[in-house]
Amino acid sequence: MNPHIEPADPADPRPTTPAGPEAQVTLRGPAELADALPYLLGFYPDDSIVLVALHGERGRFGGRVRLGIPADTGQWPYIADQLADSLITSARERGTPPGGIIAFLCQDPTATETGRDVRDRLHPLAQRLRTACGSRDVPVLEALCLSHGRFWSYVCPDERCCPADGTPLALPGTSVMAAAAAYSGVQVRGSLKDMEARLAPHTGRRADDQVKALDAAAAALVPRMLSGRAPEAVRDETLTLLTRALHTFRGDPPTGSHRAKDACDDALLSNGEAAEMILGLQDRLTRDHVAAWTEGPDAAPALRLWRALARRCPDAYETHAVPPLTLAGWVSWATGDTAAARVALCRALTLDPDYLLAQLLHRALNEGLDPAKLRHCLRATRRPDAQPATDNPTYTDTGTDTETDTGTDTAIGTNADTPIGIAAETTTQTTPDTADTDAAVPRTGRAPTRRSRADRRAGHRIRTRPAVRPRAGRPHPRTGPAGGRRDERSDDRSPR
Repeated sequence: MNPHIEPADPADPRPTTPAGPEAQVTLRGPAELADALPYLLGFYPDDSIVLVALHGERGRFGGRVRLGIPADTGQWPYIADQLADSLITSARERGTPPGGIIAFLCQDPTATETGRDVRDRLHPLAQRLRTACGSRDVPVLEALCLSHGRFWSYVCPDERCCPADGTPLALPGTSVMAAAAAYSGVQVRGSLKDMEARLAPHTGRRADDQVKALDAAAAALVPRMLSGRAPEAVRDETLTLLTRALHTFRGDPPTGSHRAKDACDDALLSNGEAAEMILGLQDRLTRDHVAAWTEGPDAAPALRLWRALARRCPDAYETHAVPPLTLAGWVSWATGDTAAARVALCRALTLDPDYLLAQLLHRALNEGLDPAKLRHCLRATRRPDAQPATDNPTYTDTGTDTETDTGTDTAIGTNADTPIGIAAETTTQTTPDTADTDAAVPRTGRAPTRRSRADRRAGHRIRTRPAVRPRAGRPHPRTGPAGGRRDERSDDRSPR
């Protein structure tokens, strides 16, 4: 009998409810796999290729890679090979070679398409992913297309369980995976598009007004910052502005939806103040000082402030958002929100692949380091005369180390449990067989082709108003494929 339509055995002794020190839940079939995806990532992926590795006899979910689906179909073979190589190679280097892979293709239909059209259009990509993994001696046990609230299997040919019109996804919060996630404290933070929108620059008239303010601030501050006579004065002025803004944000917490909260935060900053803070944050010493705002009552308002400043970098000043984006990723990680941290750090590295702090934070996050150790390092490098924004800050670790495991009966006739660590991306520690891999982060393991920023003279990193340079040619793992959206990545190794 096809395992997709085989009913669960009521006498099955395998655990389906949290029990003992490690909570487990068994997933059977593609429906429960499709429902589990947002809990594995911490958000609903949009326009994404996701590969998840399975390890051991029980098929524990381990590493995962995610990348935006390239619009250019000619890039699909290259991308499939790179993603398969990245996931499988990184797992083998950790000493935990995968025994199988689950592939997900997530994309909503256009105005002229249906979900079934998306399934048919992405079928060559699914086949290429299966071939790429199989050529590396790791089979794709299941390949699913998720589109418009339904899913299709590229592996199962039986229409009794996988009809041609697709199968509706489970309602949010009604599945066994949702129950396990609630037990473990795992939250799904909306869709990836929603998370990226909170960091995207303003457009329209607001963007024009902010650009004028940035032009005026740059004309006044950049000569002082480059003169060598007044950098300390500019640094002190920036820290004063940032500290004042932090207290303002702390005293005016917003309510409502994310959009309403962001609108309230935007209203707390004038264009001129935001411009001066954005330019001041291009200085490495200033940035490192405010990077200590990750504890106690400082953390939440600091995160709101960094997001608000990132949204104030439109048009030609878009690369100026890299410092606040990096700080937003750092605060998110330090407070346990690794999904938001990956999105912010990924956007920072998309804008500036060579930004060293973003590289180091992303690599540390991927390696499962404890952010408290990095916080200690930041304290040690702060200026001796600098004062914290609060007198007695306290650190509260809001992450969870609870791991909920899951099992699945795959479409090729296996009937073994497949424990899946759904909390792997919401913890601050990562074990070797649950380390994640993202496909759109710059390679930090290679010898640099340019001198490291750490070897350069400390001080201001001034950005002039840049010209937009078109990118062309073969897609590069560091910048992502043309036409595909760059995604966050949970490993320091990029596809080779």
